[in-house]
Amino acid sequence: MTDATVSALPESRATTGGAFYRLVWKWHFLASLYVLPFMIMLAITGGIYLFKPQIEEVIYASRLNVEATSDTLPYETQVAAVTEAVGIKRLRGVTIEDTPGRATLIEFNDANNTRSYAWVNPYTAEVLAITPRDETAMRMLKKFHGELLLGSTGTKFVELAAHWAIVMFITGLYLWWPRGQRSLAKAVSLPSGKGRSWWRETHMFTGFLAAILVIPLLVSGLPWTDVWGGGLSFVQEQTDQQSKSLRFGGGAPKSTASSGETRTYAEIFDTAKSEGLAAPYEMRPPKGDTGAYWIRSASRDRYEQTELVIDQYSGAVLARVDFTDNPAIAQAVALGVSFHQGELYGWVNLAQNVLAAVLAFVLAISGMVAWWKRKPAGSLGVPAAPEPAFGFGMAILVVALMILLPLMGASLIIALLLDQVIFQRLGWFKSAMG
Repeated sequence: MTDATVSALPESRATTGGAFYRLVWKWHFLASLYVLPFMIMLAITGGIYLFKPQIEEVIYASRLNVEATSDTLPYETQVAAVTEAVGIKRLRGVTIEDTPGRATLIEFNDANNTRSYAWVNPYTAEVLAITPRDETAMRMLKKFHGELLLGSTGTKFVELAAHWAIVMFITGLYLWWPRGQRSLAKAVSLPSGKGRSWWRETHMFTGFLAAILVIPLLVSGLPWTDVWGGGLSFVQEQTDQQSKSLRFGGGAPKSTASSGETRTYAEIFDTAKSEGLAAPYEMRPPKGDTGAYWIRSASRDRYEQTELVIDQYSGAVLARVDFTDNPAIAQAVALGVSFHQGELYGWVNLAQNVLAAVLAFVLAISGMVAWWKRKPAGSLGVPAAPEPAFGFGMAILVVALMILLPLMGASLIIALLLDQVIFQRLGWFKSAMG
């Protein structure tokens, strides 16, 4: 069907079945082939991870909670208990809560250099449990959510799915938009009908709602990715918009003396409290004779996550970094992370993200069922559409995608080349009009 033929059709038919509409539908379909399996995985794992504190409180109750008896023992004694139990090659940090009856969390590298957590009873120095960090339940869930447990290779597959999901939602919104005899009231109504018609309407209805809630989650998750996130980090460095955090020692001031009595861990925690930091507190010990203590509030509220660098000998505060000291882009990225994890504005943010996960799951399932019921036997059921010409417009689109979503732009070039060289000859992804 040519453009001239489409233009000669009645308006209702042209607006619902025109060449451009059918081309958008085809791209929406092809994007969905890759995205929907990932969307199911991300919806399930992300929805569960939103309740990380509550889940850990249940599965790790015996190592998080102890009976508060007398005064707590020195933190150095608690660290020594872990050293005696398994050996500490490198002490990474000590985290405490300002609540009686809570265990001390000690992070360290063991004798085999495995990064691990130890939970210690602060009243008795009993080592309650030791677990490699990457074997904790929620850490494994997070790694599966972000990288399929495949490291840097897996994270690129997930990132690519996130990029193509944005295309899927944009094209889906175009297809959902009321046109012809389909009114806005019908578009926003609950699904009706039976069989394939009900599944199709369910897909469109949940897609409309999911686009509103899921696209912000996709965008806020991009800074975690390798390619897009790496590019953002480079831009931040070049424009002095990177985080001012001193967590990893870069640019942190040194202790003013190379000898003398090192302040105890308890004194460092007391200094953090006196400086107004909110609990819980995460402290990292100094490295060497000239190093300094680093401590921060591990509050889930980003605006409370103040950091201090403290002289290990004098106990003086050498540096303080408040959240608002960070430049605008660094703050936006951090707040995006909080939003993504359902922490930014309390239970409303949590409920919103849970709803987004449910909608994404229903969207994926309904899309698959609607496709399965529609597709002819022995065929993928690619929507009938004219083949796009690789002209000036397509070149501009590819360049724009390479800039905004580089991994997706690269995959689009590969897909177009494969289509020209292999797929068209084999008849793959070929529609009825291809």
